Amino acid sequence: MSASTDISTDTRTDADTDSHTLSPIDAYPDAERRPGYASPALVFATALAVGTLSAVIEGHPVHRELPVRSWTGQASRSDRFLLDHCDGSTIDLGCGPGRLAAELRDRGHSVLGVDASPTALAEARRRGVPVVCGSLFDPVPGEGTWDTALLADGNIGIGGDPSDLLARARQLIHDRGRVVVDLAKAGTGLRVHQLHLRAGGLASTSFSWAELGPDALPQAATEAGLTVAVVAHRRGRTVAVLSPATGVKS
Repeated sequence: MSASTDISTDTRTDADTDSHTLSPIDAYPDAERRPGYASPALVFATALAVGTLSAVIEGHPVHRELPVRSWTGQASRSDRFLLDHCDGSTIDLGCGPGRLAAELRDRGHSVLGVDASPTALAEARRRGVPVVCGSLFDPVPGEGTWDTALLADGNIGIGGDPSDLLARARQLIHDRGRVVVDLAKAGTGLRVHQLHLRAGGLASTSFSWAELGPDALPQAATEAGLTVAVVAHRRGRTVAVLSPATGVKS
């Protein structure tokens, strides 16, 4: 997919986006619906406003503070190390407020951000990032033609099934493309959690999330029709580049 390829994007106003048929809970399709709890997407939107977000793993007493302020800021040195592995046109899966997609655009990449949070996408649009609002499994422009599919900031965990998400990423790239993935630290293996989010006095319903370390990556990649080409470590970050497996069609 060349940088000159025309990308159809979400050009609706914030009001139009908020009235779209996509329910906020669709960002987390397996989330429970429980009285007294907010949708995960609403809690995430609140976190973007207040600047704090906690993830609580069911059955564990310790809250994990998430770096929401960094998500709404500019790309860091660590982010730039991640993005150095992206090549050509890039689709940012779970782009959030768009800091990584904006950095790629500034580097001259053709880029598209995909996310299910209208609030996050409003910020991405303000940064000038072309975006599509919807699930990562919804149809998107240019399927099968992207040079790179990016899963950053732990987004490999979306839905709790990394192999399934990697298979979706494989569908989006061409046969010489790549999937770039942020990984958990070595020794993590594959961990699937039920967790909920907390921000601004709100608690979300629970949903599935996965963590994938480099030790469990080869199996997940193979199941998705991909092979591990590169695993690199720097600044506390582990990044993998996956290539389409020879002779395996998406």
